[in-house]
Amino acid sequence: MPSNRLSELFEIAGQSPWLDNLKREYIVNGDFERVLASGIRGLTSNPTIFQKAIQGSALYDEQFDQSTQRGLSTEDTYWELVISDIVGALDIFGPLYVSSSGLDGFVSVEVSPELAHDKAGTVTAAQELHDRISRSNVMIKVPATQACIPAIEEIISRGINVNVTLIFGLDRYQQVMDAYIRGLQKLAQNNPSKVQDVASVASFFISRVDSEIDKRLDGIGSDEALQLRGKAAIAQAKVAYEMFEKTFSGDAWRSLAKLGAQVQRPLWASTSTKNPAYPDTMYVDELIGAHSVNTLPDATMEAFSDHGSIAETVTNDVDGARNILRALQHVGIDMTAIADQLEHEGVVSFQQSFNDLLAVLEAKRK
Repeated sequence: MPSNRLSELFEIAGQSPWLDNLKREYIVNGDFERVLASGIRGLTSNPTIFQKAIQGSALYDEQFDQSTQRGLSTEDTYWELVISDIVGALDIFGPLYVSSSGLDGFVSVEVSPELAHDKAGTVTAAQELHDRISRSNVMIKVPATQACIPAIEEIISRGINVNVTLIFGLDRYQQVMDAYIRGLQKLAQNNPSKVQDVASVASFFISRVDSEIDKRLDGIGSDEALQLRGKAAIAQAKVAYEMFEKTFSGDAWRSLAKLGAQVQRPLWASTSTKNPAYPDTMYVDELIGAHSVNTLPDATMEAFSDHGSIAETVTNDVDGARNILRALQHVGIDMTAIADQLEHEGVVSFQQSFNDLLAVLEAKRK
């Protein structure tokens, strides 16, 4: 008998589970209907996901051949393949978007990772994707690089839904929330009735933080350092959630809330457990809280559905979380420097996936 845990995550704890995967098989074979029935309430994608999907399936061949015959460039062909999948998923998740009054049912698609340090290019690309896809439940993914913080503000001010991705540190997270509020304030000045229609999530990455910090703690090797392994990411996320609650209860927010504005929900990303010594649902079980999202890879979704726990945990012992962050600093872990490193690596990884796939498509064209 199938588990109800994913449904209960939302119904009991107020957290929306989204699936972190998209491939054409899921649309063609009816898998998304099964996924929706399990309690999944949204979908995210990224350049690495599309690289694996397109290179690993023959279902894209016919459309690829047609695009090539029409004389499209390799990159334009890539976007045709991606947008077809996105629109297919948006149509499947659309009824949930309607029934949840715009809370869930979103599908995220990322601007080109080549634009990660280009504010103007990111704004233009986000507008073009938004217009081309033309679905109210699409979210445009934009990286939380320093260059793109003002881009996020501008895109939100245009009434476009944004999934801010690649957040690894607390300072940058605050900048993202502030950009969202400023964007809505601009929108309120120009078109106040549109404020209630805008949705956004801030994707705070989890397991990659522990992977990098655990490696450094092993290198330090002291008892104090080794006892901190596997604790940094959850501790940082708990403090981030406290920041979220504070930011979206202040004076600046209250005036927007009167116009029907939605909070920018924290989304826990990278929640698969990389270290086999850790429980496989650790980054779900320990980060449950209202008005948040957890985006799950397939294996983590299945593991949580099988044996996850349902209880609000992200607000537990936040003072203890701050103590962990202080202890990490004491043993020589610089959280800001690590966030900068992981952001850089994340951008490079998505760029590599994007360029590798373009190279494969180019070779196939020839």
